[in-house]
Amino acid sequence: MKLNVGGIDRILRIVLGAALIAWAALLGGPAWAWIGIVPLATGLVKFCPLYTILGMSTCPKE
Repeated sequence: MKLNVGGIDRILRIVLGAALIAWAALLGGPAWAWIGIVPLATGLVKFCPLYTILGMSTCPKE
């Protein structure tokens, strides 16, 4: 598994994912807000399967 999520993209994924999960869990948000698990997980592991399919990467070049 090659890392393909980096920098600002990673920070935004973690913040957005955590916010959606908090909204659903703590504030009684809609059920679809649990989708925040996906950006949170991809931000934490630095890998996005969709980026692989599209041939994208936000990691700096090695």
